Amino acid sequence: MNAASAHHDRRWLILPVLCLSVFLVVVDNTIVNVALPSLSRDLGASITGLQWIVDAYSLAFAGLLLAGGGVGDRLGRKGVMQVGLVFFGVFSVFAALSTTTGQLISARALMGVAAAFVFPATLAILTSVFTDPSERQKALGVWGATSGLAVAFGPITGGALLEHFWFGSIFLVNVPLVLITLVLGQILIPKILAPERRRFDTPGVLVSTVGVTLLVLAIIQGPQWGWTSVGTLGCFAASLLVLAAFVILELRTAEPLLDVRVFAIPKFSAGAMAIAVSFFCLFGFIFLITQYFQFVKGYSTLSAGVHTLPFAIVSAVFTPIGAVLALKVGIKLVSGIGLLAMALGLVIVGLTGTPDASYFGWILISMVFLALGLSFNTAPATEAVMSALTPEQMGAGAAVNNTTRELGGTLGVAVIGSVFASSYGPRIASAFAGLPIPRGARSAAQDSIAAALEVVGHAPAAARPAVEASVFSAFSSGLEVACFVAAGVAVAGALVSFRFLPGRAERPESATLTLH
Repeated sequence: MNAASAHHDRRWLILPVLCLSVFLVVVDNTIVNVALPSLSRDLGASITGLQWIVDAYSLAFAGLLLAGGGVGDRLGRKGVMQVGLVFFGVFSVFAALSTTTGQLISARALMGVAAAFVFPATLAILTSVFTDPSERQKALGVWGATSGLAVAFGPITGGALLEHFWFGSIFLVNVPLVLITLVLGQILIPKILAPERRRFDTPGVLVSTVGVTLLVLAIIQGPQWGWTSVGTLGCFAASLLVLAAFVILELRTAEPLLDVRVFAIPKFSAGAMAIAVSFFCLFGFIFLITQYFQFVKGYSTLSAGVHTLPFAIVSAVFTPIGAVLALKVGIKLVSGIGLLAMALGLVIVGLTGTPDASYFGWILISMVFLALGLSFNTAPATEAVMSALTPEQMGAGAAVNNTTRELGGTLGVAVIGSVFASSYGPRIASAFAGLPIPRGARSAAQDSIAAALEVVGHAPAAARPAVEASVFSAFSSGLEVACFVAAGVAVAGALVSFRFLPGRAERPESATLTLH
């Protein structure tokens, strides 16, 4: 038996190691959100500081994903993933021991840098060791389910830790998981080399990193700076110019970081679009539903996380099933139906997200539809992206797949949050118009339901129920408009999927596997 065959025999043991790596880097996208009150109290973090504690990770992660994938293609995916995990663990300790907001923001950014070298390597390794399309679809289903579980379990895990320990515990918990992953990865994962060694595309790495970082920065800061502000429009314009330069550069480079011609392949572009749309809807939904649970329904931080558990369970169960269905009936049908299911879930929560809505009713049903939709879309769309590539493109292709996830999710929070605010803010202003509320408090209430409820708490007892009802009505109005917009995006994505995604998966060439 040759080395390649031996390593392929361990492919189902390799998969859990890859999934644990994915869980680590994805969960840190969401776990920190529940710690924001603790960080504000313990570090004296301002609202802007809290925002950057969250966004520094996403900005560095998304900005360097293409570079991380390209480095893995050239230097070896296993080695790059292992080194990335080591630094992820080290920077997690730095984050846990931070004593100032600036230190924590820096540590979070460095964690994002390390994660950018781990995430694309996991998908590239998976695609290389699972060469049979049927098995690869099932493996992608498990891999995709892990991402969904990580998104949902972040708030739950963070809430549970913060009930017993200080904020640093949400970062220190990464260390034992990193150690376990490193040991198992060293034993089980083979070194995967491209058929030919290629020159490192340093200009491509630098230009792509700058372009994507500017784009993500514009998306993150758009709601705060204003979508038509000089800063936001300047970042968007600069990112478009730099990314256009990246395309021209890659077309003229003999051994590019990313062969941009792959975007001319319909199933590659349509698959990337479907992934972006699904995470646009998912992160937009999470942004709204966590506020709904905590501020409208009055759940605690941990309780709000636990109430999202059905989403995680349905996602974990049905993502592999979605992958198997795609093998039987075709990628385009399963992915398209998945996006339509997400649209239906968003419409349901938009219509029923009122203070008196029963959780064990339409709210739960909406989460089930959203989880089913994500489950039916993630693995098939990822297969469409990865099956369009040659073995030496796997790392960069995985980075494209993951960058679209990050861009879609970041854009979902920014756009859906802005749409929500455009409806919620004017209604709060109208409701508070005749009340003796200071201008600063009135302005804060228009920006945040938490601030609005604080104003309600200081209102005269007799007027409090009516004012609170106005706040909840404004929130429900914003929720409805935002969910309808997200549903429209999901429907548009479904139409593109039905038109351009392929039917059944095709068998690609396999990568070369070698021993250390």
